[in-house]
Amino acid sequence: MSCNLSAHDAIRRLAGKRVSRCVILMTACLQPILAAAQSATNWPAVTNLAELRQKLADHVNQPRFAGAVWGIKAVSLDTGATLFEHNSRKLLSPASNAKLYTVALGLERLGPDHRIRTSLLAEKKPTAEGTLEGDLVVYGRGDPTFNARIHGSLSKALEPLVSAVTNAGIKQVNGALVGETSFLRGPEFGSGWTWDDALEYYGAEMSALTISDNYADLSIGPGSAAGEPAKVTLKPNTACLVISNRSETVAAGERRTIRAFRPLDRNVVYVTGRMPLGEPAYATEVTFPEPAAVFLEFFRQELEKAGVRVTGANRVRDWITRLVENAPPATNLVELGFAESPPMSELAREIQKPSQNLYTDLLLAYVGEQKRGSQSSTSEDLGIEELNRFLRQAGIKAEEVAFEEGSGLSRNNVCTANATATLLAYMTRQPAGKFYTEALPLAGVDGTLRNRLKNTPATGKLRAKTGTLRWANSLSGYVTSAAGERLAFSIMLNRYYNPGATNTARSELDTVALWLTTFAGRSNETGL
Repeated sequence: MSCNLSAHDAIRRLAGKRVSRCVILMTACLQPILAAAQSATNWPAVTNLAELRQKLADHVNQPRFAGAVWGIKAVSLDTGATLFEHNSRKLLSPASNAKLYTVALGLERLGPDHRIRTSLLAEKKPTAEGTLEGDLVVYGRGDPTFNARIHGSLSKALEPLVSAVTNAGIKQVNGALVGETSFLRGPEFGSGWTWDDALEYYGAEMSALTISDNYADLSIGPGSAAGEPAKVTLKPNTACLVISNRSETVAAGERRTIRAFRPLDRNVVYVTGRMPLGEPAYATEVTFPEPAAVFLEFFRQELEKAGVRVTGANRVRDWITRLVENAPPATNLVELGFAESPPMSELAREIQKPSQNLYTDLLLAYVGEQKRGSQSSTSEDLGIEELNRFLRQAGIKAEEVAFEEGSGLSRNNVCTANATATLLAYMTRQPAGKFYTEALPLAGVDGTLRNRLKNTPATGKLRAKTGTLRWANSLSGYVTSAAGERLAFSIMLNRYYNPGATNTARSELDTVALWLTTFAGRSNETGL
């Protein structure tokens, strides 16, 4: 058995194994892992700028990167000097580093205090007795925060909207409950996403009415006896998803082969395979095929709990329906009440810390809609146009950024390390710069960096946005060097393929970040 494992690899291999094998692995591999952690803690300082540049150049020019492409730019926020750059103007895939751009756009164009409104509309106000004649319309604008993760439960998430109904004096609706999503125009998925992204939680549909991040948690455990179907549960449990359970519980010790799959054009989740007795539940996620319909389902339940009766059915109306019907804008209706999202400063954290794709693309579309005139463009296209205007304002050249969506899930987004470093430096000079910086994951502490750079000089000091696609990895953000100098950096590594190697693309990026963190010299050293 080889013990040439990183801590991450060891933990991954331990998961799901029997206790006896765990003991063997831990006995054989724990000491090297602890030694590596200690080595990282005592990462050597770099004493001068020439040494830093040499170490970084030596690192990126190693033979194992012959088929890969690096893009790096590190600058001082105190002096404006460049500490190191390598292929800094080469266009590469940023992956989720694209979120740095979209969040900057949102904070700058909307302001940190801006909130997204969800309105309750009707043709007229309710009667004095509390009867609303006609439909009650829930007009969404892309607030992504109706979820239990933020509020503790869906009931609490929907409570402000339910209160808006009761505060309007409504006790009965003699009409339908309509989910109006026409504020956002365009496809449900971002440009450049692949078809299989839509099957994963990180590729959930976009909708102006979003709930529970537009996916449900699926748990599959063994039945009570061999031969019975596995036990399948959904959370939240929605009637908009139908479970077709074709699975089987088998004897303990047999191999687990459970799989869950929802075809893109259906609301049926097919559960197949074998689940051994005694096995812990298999957990995965299933995206909603029409999030607005799920929103209405749970909103109606909460209205009923509050004593509000709706006589008609639930109905979703999107931008295509309005286009076909040539209907007047929903905003011509009377606003009876509304609920608002947390402020943009908090939304920035909800995007950056966990790297939330859905929220980012909804934000880009929302910003785009603030600029809509008579154009027939999609919300996403309008958002990209506004992003490009913002980037010119930030001093970034047009040829250094080409995005088609906002989250980085598109494989067609490209930018340079120079552009990202320029953006990071620009945002530190803006009124919203504090919120922008604090939204980023903190190394070894939270977000997508909680398990990276732990027990190193970067822990608790480096703030950065991660980015990961199959062939694209990036890490860009801020750090204060060992000499107390504030740095902005962008590190990108594309097309790195080194099968059998213990160093992952992420660890290669982290190495560069550690050299910057331990830099004890100054960016304005003379004699270089």
